[in-house]
Amino acid sequence: MILIRDTIVSLEVLEKEFCCDIDNCKGCCCIEGDAGAPVTPEEEEMLRKLLPELLPQMTKAARQVVEKQGLAYNDPSGERVLSIVNDKDCIFARTDHNGWCYCLIERLYNSRKSEVESQKPEWFKKPISCHLYPIRLTKVGEMTGLEYHRWDICHSSRQLGHKLHLPLYKFLKEPLIRRFGQDWYDELCLTAEEWEKAKGAGG
Repeated sequence: MILIRDTIVSLEVLEKEFCCDIDNCKGCCCIEGDAGAPVTPEEEEMLRKLLPELLPQMTKAARQVVEKQGLAYNDPSGERVLSIVNDKDCIFARTDHNGWCYCLIERLYNSRKSEVESQKPEWFKKPISCHLYPIRLTKVGEMTGLEYHRWDICHSSRQLGHKLHLPLYKFLKEPLIRRFGQDWYDELCLTAEEWEKAKGAGG
């Protein structure tokens, strides 16, 4: 583990190689699992504002879940997570005729990000927990922990990352900066470089 400001970063974040292999997985992480994606109170509020535009694009089953349960629920650990359909599918996930899964929140964001007018505060790409995956955030006292989560369905993404020699922290540059800021990310990169030098010297 390494300390960067008010975060505790697992060394796996620096050492593991990863690159989403969409051609193989087709985005199945949005429709697999036994719980919804974690959401912050701010994200849940933003999604409520976007809901009138998202509802018409959602599946009938997803709309029924939202009507009955709402956008999110508390999982057994007490964490707030997005509602799911059939105990696995995110309510904002859709699958096209080729079997590719896509996120309605991200699609709405991408359709608007090129507009000349300044974006509304509620326009955001996706929940940060989705954007950061396979990094998961945890609370460690008053600090935030960053841990690497290994999932069988991401096997080809690990292989692709290894082929490209792409460290996880570099693959996730955009969401890491979104969550922690550019200065924090620059410090993370510097720490990663120093760690590599130290390992090389030790070898």
